[in-house]
Amino acid sequence: MSSSTEPTSRPPARAVVIGGSIGGMLAAAAVREHVGSVVIVEAHELPEGPVPRAGVPQAAHIHLLQTGGIDALEDLLPGTVDLLLASGAHRIPVTTDMIVYSPQGWYRRWRRATHQVITAGRDLTDSVVRDRILKDPRVGVRPHTRAVALLGDGGRVTGVRVRAADGTERDLAADLVIDASGRATRTPHWLRTLGVTGLVQDDITSGLAYASRFYRAPVPTAGWPVVAVQADPRHPGPAGSGGILPVEGDRWHVSLMGGPGGHPTTDPDAFEPFARTLRHPVIADLIRYAEPLTEVSVTHSTTNRRYYYERLPSWPDGLVVLGDAVAAFNPLYGQGMSAAAQGAVALRDDLRATGLVPGLARRVQRAVGARVGNAWDLAVGTDIHFATTTGRTPNLADRLLHRYVGRLSHTATGSFHAATALTDVLSLQAPPASLVSPRALLTALAGPHRRPLDGPPFSPAERGLLRELGEPSPW
Repeated sequence: MSSSTEPTSRPPARAVVIGGSIGGMLAAAAVREHVGSVVIVEAHELPEGPVPRAGVPQAAHIHLLQTGGIDALEDLLPGTVDLLLASGAHRIPVTTDMIVYSPQGWYRRWRRATHQVITAGRDLTDSVVRDRILKDPRVGVRPHTRAVALLGDGGRVTGVRVRAADGTERDLAADLVIDASGRATRTPHWLRTLGVTGLVQDDITSGLAYASRFYRAPVPTAGWPVVAVQADPRHPGPAGSGGILPVEGDRWHVSLMGGPGGHPTTDPDAFEPFARTLRHPVIADLIRYAEPLTEVSVTHSTTNRRYYYERLPSWPDGLVVLGDAVAAFNPLYGQGMSAAAQGAVALRDDLRATGLVPGLARRVQRAVGARVGNAWDLAVGTDIHFATTTGRTPNLADRLLHRYVGRLSHTATGSFHAATALTDVLSLQAPPASLVSPRALLTALAGPHRRPLDGPPFSPAERGLLRELGEPSPW
């Protein structure tokens, strides 16, 4: 009589995600099809509905999803954009419904839109994504719980040690740990405790501070354009910029930014006067007719910070870092959520290709580094030219490239092809290197085909709505 040994069945794989931000939720979306369960470890309570969540101070400031982020979000969670729009978010064609005063002049509102952005309050975007993820029975949450250490060693991470609100600690075993904890990430420290050293970090800051508040819009917000006045690094004195985004609830979300020596404050009476100090008064002229709905929130957390995990000579299996925990950007450029979504897609794609195999984490980390590199180059490539920036100064190549991009931006004020080349990059759909392609070079050399605009290009219908508010605008 022969005997046989039954194979030992391996329990289903488990992933642990550190952080319940939108980056953490998208990380859960990326892995849920490839593991038996996902546990999200979150230090705070996760609310129901579009209400503020503790630990997200940046929610007070304007947010948008770039085309690259929209595509990634739909790839991970099909139908989410429709849910956002049904909840009051706005789909804005670029640059068709945008009024932007760049350092080189007013951009035209080209009727052919090659890209779009989604504008909404951060609380709404978070809640729509969170609701979709947490309805999945494979995804669970441990609120009021902090990750305090990685388990394993320099060759493989095997889980996370967590601490509950009452101070008790326990170990969560995991086949894959994903750090999506944002700027507060502890992974650099945890890696050192595992013997992984040599991590390179960049911190580059222009010193900008942000002040934001919500207003009841004095005009219908459906179809209303984004309005932005950009800072000019060549301009003497403190840098200043601002923007108005139409968001859900017939509101405008307004953010103003100022550099050292000209920071905005929390004083509500100083908000509109500060807007009037920008390179053009259009934002101040608009909000004078709007009803303030909130106090003014200020943040100084605008440092561009990047960890080059992909450069480490060794990387432990079972660990992936995503979103702001890899690279956090000056919010001025609106890249954060989109870059995080693209990183989650990179994780999902590698899992689809190979599953949870040795070497997966290192490949994913390199792919994430490549994805965030485009957004990083955009943010840093602008910030280093402000006189107040610390962490890096522009070299000759940086200055030459900046002058060239300025020439292309000047051309974009009167050339659809130049505007498209720029928006391809700003929308995270093309790498910055595409701006020096032969076609882009020839376009920049030719210059704008139309004369510059002498004021903000509101449509006749929009000007009519503004005239109904009161005295005619000076522009």
